[in-house]
Amino acid sequence: MINNLKIKVTIADRVYPLTIRDEKEEEGIRRAVKKINEMVKQFEQNYEVRDKQDVLAMCALQFASQKEVKTVHEDQDSKKIESKLEELNQLLDTHLV
Repeated sequence: MINNLKIKVTIADRVYPLTIRDEKEEEGIRRAVKKINEMVKQFEQNYEVRDKQDVLAMCALQFASQKEVKTVHEDQDSKKIESKLEELNQLLDTHLV
């Protein structure tokens, strides 16, 4: 049986009610909310912004770009690993024949 929990989080001075599955999910959500609110505060301090929506859009862009950059790096790392494994495989083939 799934036991849903109801929590409230505040993002950029607005309260949002959420329904979650368990305490682990709550911990992740609360960490994310904390990061978002820290980023909102940073944008408000460092840039002239008149609208919370602009700040939240910049936060969304920053989070999305961080994820995409990480994906690009992981793809590049995977290609390097695949290449090295292929080299090792060829080396093993030459010594085992």
